Amino acid sequence: MENNLQNILNNSQKAFMKWKKTSVQERQKLLTVLSEKLLENKEKFAQIITCEMNKPVSQAISEIKKSAGMCAYYAEAKDVLKTEKVETEHAVSEIHYEPMGVILGIMPWNYPFWQALRFAVPAMLSGNVVVLKHASICEETGDTLQHLFEESGFPVGTFTHVKASHSEIEEMIASPIIKAVSLTGSEAAGRKVAAVAGQNLKKCVLELGGSDAFIVLEDADIKKATEDAAAARLQNCGQTCVAGKRFIIHHKIYDEFLSKFIEEYQKYIPGNPTDPETVLGSMAREDLASELENQYQKAINNGAKILLPLKRVGEMAFEPGLMEMNARNPVLDEELFGPLGMVFKAENDDEALRIANSTMFGLANAVYTKDRDKAMFFATHLESGSVAINQNFRSDWRMPFGGRKNSGYGVELSLYALREFTVMKSIIGEV
Repeated sequence: MENNLQNILNNSQKAFMKWKKTSVQERQKLLTVLSEKLLENKEKFAQIITCEMNKPVSQAISEIKKSAGMCAYYAEAKDVLKTEKVETEHAVSEIHYEPMGVILGIMPWNYPFWQALRFAVPAMLSGNVVVLKHASICEETGDTLQHLFEESGFPVGTFTHVKASHSEIEEMIASPIIKAVSLTGSEAAGRKVAAVAGQNLKKCVLELGGSDAFIVLEDADIKKATEDAAAARLQNCGQTCVAGKRFIIHHKIYDEFLSKFIEEYQKYIPGNPTDPETVLGSMAREDLASELENQYQKAINNGAKILLPLKRVGEMAFEPGLMEMNARNPVLDEELFGPLGMVFKAENDDEALRIANSTMFGLANAVYTKDRDKAMFFATHLESGSVAINQNFRSDWRMPFGGRKNSGYGVELSLYALREFTVMKSIIGEV
């Protein structure tokens, strides 16, 4: 590991030794300032997002606002880290929650502010310090976040952005200074990080890919479902882990739904991401656009039917596509990260549930029905970390967020995240 990276880790460790002694209340005061600065500079920060990864600027502003709201939530959050006293026969029976130390965050480009802050804020409120390795196309975002924390009053070294190669990341994980790792990224990246972390006996939290089901039952509000379905697939140009990707429709409403769905889908026309009226930007990188094109062709070659062709417009933009899927298509084992959706016809509710669960992923599904009992049945039996009922799934800072199966493990957001990077210490005895 280069001397510069080693010096950063050394400085982070020194900062941790001081930061862990600050009270939760002191940390929360700084989070209030951080939230305010995000809102004050939302247009400037949104421009950075749009410039780096082509997100429509209106959606980038929404990302900054959501990040500010999450910071404000933790600034007022209940202290779940205070010492717990347990009734036993001993004079002292306590549970203490102690911060682990320096936590490495490896974050992606698709929500560059939100996902970095979603990891960092609860970890730092718990008394840890953070080293962020951001996506290579989002290095200005990483630098901006470090400056933002420092301008908000956080001590230097409590949040540090580093630029590092894959081999250097492995060396950092192996360093005795790094105590745990949080990664948001692809399944392949998660496997690599988990392997290195496991070799070094380091805890990791992984939020990986998804192939979320969007289930529409025969009694659903079709108008709302079609509008939501288009937004679910095409928000952020389809580059969202929790995007609706597999649309599973009851056969009794299939034709009606599909007709209206296509109509809504075609309203999303690729445009200039800097234009506030644009709702569909372009892919973040040219290689990602080519990969999506290859997946589309593979699906068609293996029996999928074209409902709307995926048309490339320039280097990285597409007119969004839709496919009617067949069973055992090899693309069903992959994540489609872009403006391309898959449609399935289900003969009944049982088949809809079976199709939804027949994937290696398990992040955040959605079900549309007017029947509460039916909705709760699906919510209970869907194999995912989250389920939305009659609405698109959106992570909520008040609720725990995480995946199942190949979508990862560990918890982000909510009060539960405050304990994710802490050591639970039992103290028991006589005094």
